[in-house]
Amino acid sequence: MSEPMYPESTAALARKRSELAPDALQAFKAFTAAVFAGGARPAQTKQLIAVAVAHVTRCSYCIKGYIAEALKQGASEKQVTEAIWVAAEMRAGGAYAHSALALDVMQRHVHTSPAG
Repeated sequence: MSEPMYPESTAALARKRSELAPDALQAFKAFTAAVFAGGARPAQTKQLIAVAVAHVTRCSYCIKGYIAEALKQGASEKQVTEAIWVAAEMRAGGAYAHSALALDVMQRHVHTSPAG
């Protein structure tokens, strides 16, 4: 059987991260807590945003973690799925929007190419 592409996130890996960069890890955890605390948006909404972003950035660990946390915060499976569809639209929309670059190159090529 082949090895999985991503290793399971384990307590041993977490300990190793902490040993290698304890101050950075502590700062990152504090940053995460501040970002996901309630504020202008409820914590559940922030978790749903994270679900969408995790799909756009294609972070497997984030997808699993933020979906689990969104569900713990009371999000429904339908809300999680809608967040994923928002991410899918954003990825597709980015490709569509960037087609302007291709159209620009093609337009310039037409005007600079020798006839024939």
